[in-house]
Amino acid sequence: MNGLSVRFKKWLRPVLCAAGGLAATAGFVLPAHAQGAHYKVFLDLSYSGNVWQAEAANGITALAHTPPYDKEVTFKEVISGTDVQHQISDLQSMIAAGANAILFYPVSGTGLNRVIEQGCKRHVLMFAYDSSVTAPCAYNVASLSQGYAPNSAQWIINQLGGKGTVVINHGVAGTALTEVMSRQLLHVFGEYPGIHILQFYGSWNDAISQEAMAKILAADPNVDAVWSKDGNWGVLQALMQHRPNRLAVMSGQSNNGYRLAMGDPALQKKGLIGLSAGSGPADGPYAFKVMMEVLTGQLKPTGHNISYPMPWVPYDKIKVCTGDSFVNGCNVFPASKVPASFIDTSLDGTYLPELNLASVQTGAPVPGMTIQKLQPLRYEGSLPGVNCVNCKAPAGWLDPTFIKPTVAPK
Repeated sequence: MNGLSVRFKKWLRPVLCAAGGLAATAGFVLPAHAQGAHYKVFLDLSYSGNVWQAEAANGITALAHTPPYDKEVTFKEVISGTDVQHQISDLQSMIAAGANAILFYPVSGTGLNRVIEQGCKRHVLMFAYDSSVTAPCAYNVASLSQGYAPNSAQWIINQLGGKGTVVINHGVAGTALTEVMSRQLLHVFGEYPGIHILQFYGSWNDAISQEAMAKILAADPNVDAVWSKDGNWGVLQALMQHRPNRLAVMSGQSNNGYRLAMGDPALQKKGLIGLSAGSGPADGPYAFKVMMEVLTGQLKPTGHNISYPMPWVPYDKIKVCTGDSFVNGCNVFPASKVPASFIDTSLDGTYLPELNLASVQTGAPVPGMTIQKLQPLRYEGSLPGVNCVNCKAPAGWLDPTFIKPTVAPK
């Protein structure tokens, strides 16, 4: 990302992490990375059925079967669904089964705390990815403090000149990620009386988002912009079906079809002004790498809220790749290479060089690849009730950090 503000850089502070030592953190006594060591590791998905989670799970599975972890890890994936009690029960079963580490997507930021503490007392590493929990002994790997919601909201406002009808496509209700983004969005849009807000919960799902967007267009055909995290590919399909010659300003995930559409001059002339940003599926595999380095005693983090970089690609920065990876500034694949729903940010050559197109689509490891050493960690800011308790949020956490207003708030 370019043009990060000083405040953003202070919030997301780089910290070098010690490696090669034993760690004693929040009740854990971490094992050394010794030849012959073996670990029982679980992946718990709170929900499934969307491309984001599928590609994240595939990337994690591929890493679990990449040397040396292919010989050191017994790996199992569990889908708990969106019911908090069901996820609690599944986590309890994993702990009872002798888990050494559990990587999970939390359906609630606070509702899992008791079972997380149970795991910690049993010396189980508990790692949440993308969305966060407040249990002090858990580790969170996310990109919340990088401000996708407030910065993309300001970007939309700038494109609209400060007035128009904006649809907010919220994610899964109850998750910390959705709640934080909702507060940030309503704060930023609320600064502009000329912005009229319509809302729905698309659950980060393209089919649900497409259906909901179609209903909104039928009732209010004068929508000017749509904000999404995931589900934006479904939103675009609804726009192209019901209003093909008058599209909209859009912010959303990195589906390959969406990025190709963003860069299409013909669709731009019809009003598609797009931004592709927000946390991608690579957040999950990155969290797995961090967790395994902690588990094997190679890494001792200095904090429990770890940051994963947020992609940011506006419509005028789209560049089509010629190969199977992002090199030389390219950020989208030809339509013949992957399905339109494929999420490009499941790949990250900088932080996840072990993964390729096949691995994030099938879960198979890359032949001949081995796990590469992590780069120095960066840490998230504190957000009370989201990733910490008895803590203080940094000043301005609701505000944009690197997108400046081109239209003054009223």
